[in-house]
Amino acid sequence: MECILLASNYPNLTKIKLFNFKKEFILHYFANESPLQHIFQQQITDLILDNLPNMKYFSLKCDIQFSLHDTNFLPLFRRMSNLEKLTLYLRIENRDRFVDGTFLQNEILVYMPQLHSFTFYICTFINTIGLLHHLSCEDVQRTFTNIGQQHVASIINYISSEEMTCSVFSIPFTFDCLKDIGHTIPNIIFNYVTYLMVQDMISFNREFFIQVARAFPLLKTFRILNMESQSCQLTNSQLDEIAEYPHLTYLDILYGNIDYLEQFLNETKTYAPCLTKLKVVYNNLRIVTNNFTRDETRRNCAKIKQLRIFVSLAHTKEFYLHFPLL
Repeated sequence: MECILLASNYPNLTKIKLFNFKKEFILHYFANESPLQHIFQQQITDLILDNLPNMKYFSLKCDIQFSLHDTNFLPLFRRMSNLEKLTLYLRIENRDRFVDGTFLQNEILVYMPQLHSFTFYICTFINTIGLLHHLSCEDVQRTFTNIGQQHVASIINYISSEEMTCSVFSIPFTFDCLKDIGHTIPNIIFNYVTYLMVQDMISFNREFFIQVARAFPLLKTFRILNMESQSCQLTNSQLDEIAEYPHLTYLDILYGNIDYLEQFLNETKTYAPCLTKLKVVYNNLRIVTNNFTRDETRRNCAKIKQLRIFVSLAHTKEFYLHFPLL
């Protein structure tokens, strides 16, 4: 099949029928690294497979956003009648409805009577233009309660005036990557997450970063996408508390407000002893460090070995004193 589909372009190809194949075939051609990935995602709207009675375990993980049409993958799931363990990590865009408990039960789980382990993270990106009902976590959570799924959490995040995300996931969260949360963090410890991306149209206050530090104890990579200035409403106890990120090695604030750079480089606000890579707007870095002379930012800059600032400059003596490992 591969040699045929890759031999030429088939712009009108929308339907494929597959018969008498082994589970290794599915695991190869429906994975992220599949040579046919672009065909299955962009063209095929009708996929017909015979049953997979011997398949006991199936895992599908894709941490990039992609379009998932029901006619593409649902026929595959419905042929796994004896599946016992299912793992899904999906970030789905271009849908007119979100994936919730009702959808999972009616479209997938009902076809797997032997299933006893379902581990999942599914984020749906939805255009909010014309959306009549303001979706809440309680709305989503209710759909799982109705089908008897108790160990599930949900996150609703309005990332712009035109787009929102609805994330649903099983508890405990066993994946190492989480990309779609905003200023509201569920009361959960994400013990396995090492990569986190936060994005919101509402500002992140100092308490938010303290909560992140507690909720993600093994965090190594942190990306912040938020151009809103940081809220300064803090209690006296919060003013004294430092956000501790003992394992953080990579911080990306290229698309973040300068306040968040201040939050992480100022040692009176954040403890980040292992920070070795920083991605940032150069002018923001210059301002926060007071032209690389500020004492409060020296400690968190001392171990940085990679600085991505996307400008070519002749750095000063003060710059190299502030970043001694560059």
